[in-house]
Amino acid sequence: MHPARLFHVEDAGRLVAQLGAQPFVTICAAPDGRPRVAHAPAVVRRLDGGLAVDFHLSRGNALSPFLATGFRAVAVSLGPEAYVSPDWYESPDQVPTWNYVSVEAEGPVAILDEAGLIAQVDALSAQEEARLLPKRPWTRAKMSPGVFEKMVRGIVGARLTVERLEGISKLSQNKAEADRLGVIAALGDHPVARLMENGPE
Repeated sequence: MHPARLFHVEDAGRLVAQLGAQPFVTICAAPDGRPRVAHAPAVVRRLDGGLAVDFHLSRGNALSPFLATGFRAVAVSLGPEAYVSPDWYESPDQVPTWNYVSVEAEGPVAILDEAGLIAQVDALSAQEEARLLPKRPWTRAKMSPGVFEKMVRGIVGARLTVERLEGISKLSQNKAEADRLGVIAALGDHPVARLMENGPE
């Protein structure tokens, strides 16, 4: 997390919404002392008043063998990001920087059983197919009998139980209004420019 409190997002609802909007996360862990990273499609769940991030990995993934015993991890969701040139500021003597939106969810990771894995795949498909409306949603019912069951054996499901949820929205809040407007104009129709104008969704 960026150390400047000005950029920190305290609103948990906004952080959960950002996770939902950018559900392809990077899982960072060191279960055997060696840092390992995996990229995974995720579904955010509210469970008994808490929050969980359910995801799945290929069985061949470097983190998959450690799921049986569990480990601690951080899931990072990176939203829109953009380089900011000092030439876009009105103020002199500035340096290059990067504007971005991100969320970190940290906690213990445990393996999901077969039913949990299938539920995760179904929920993930429904979540992403909903973004494609009015296209008729895909479901595994469209597959030939037995094919889904065979393919799902190649992946393993996991749940990160969220104990820490933090986010950053670094959108030139520390700059003068004229400098912010210069960045917005230079970025044009970039998603970061829209966030700077309207605030994170």
